[in-house]
Amino acid sequence: MQIPAQLVKELRERTGAGFSDCRAALLEADGVMDKAVEILRKKGQAAAAKKATREATEGLVGSYIHAGGKIGVLVEVNCESDFVARTEAFQQLCHDIAMHIAALDPKYVRREEVTPEMLEKEREIYRAQAQATGKPEAVVEKIVNGKMEKFYEENCLYEQHYIKDEGVSIGEMVKSAIAKLGENITIRRFARFKVGEIGDSSTGAAGVGNPVPEPVQA
Repeated sequence: MQIPAQLVKELRERTGAGFSDCRAALLEADGVMDKAVEILRKKGQAAAAKKATREATEGLVGSYIHAGGKIGVLVEVNCESDFVARTEAFQQLCHDIAMHIAALDPKYVRREEVTPEMLEKEREIYRAQAQATGKPEAVVEKIVNGKMEKFYEENCLYEQHYIKDEGVSIGEMVKSAIAKLGENITIRRFARFKVGEIGDSSTGAAGVGNPVPEPVQA
């Protein structure tokens, strides 16, 4: 079938994928835009999985200031080369992630960073709530598991839905960037500050509450 150039252009704008990839996805999807987007997303996730084990030690510290200077965010996003770190696409990614953090205030970067103590505390609360309904234990366990997934989605950056596109998680957005830029990309840590808020808001690879190290002087 013939794929109109305008349709390919629209898909490129929505996904950031190359012309040939977009055209191939539209052919596979019989010209259906949403289906083509899903095809490209799955291919991007597969490509990202292959690159995920590669070391990413370059990158940028992105920033965002919101609400008249009342909320500020710093986020370290790593990639494999300084070349990619200097690209407009990577810099935009860092900015978008920082803006998202300012808006949704995640507590962790990944679900693996949630402490066992916190998980057990949340499970106990959800289990007590479910048991109070009088439902069978098997149903209670399903309810608890569902609420735990919701907990991850609300509190872990990679699990959260992107503030400007609810159909995409931050993790999926990063995978899309990996497919587009051709390097492993990972969010290492972030710090969110709000005027008048008490407590350390930094979190990341070293764990919640650890301060961001001082930069090394050249």
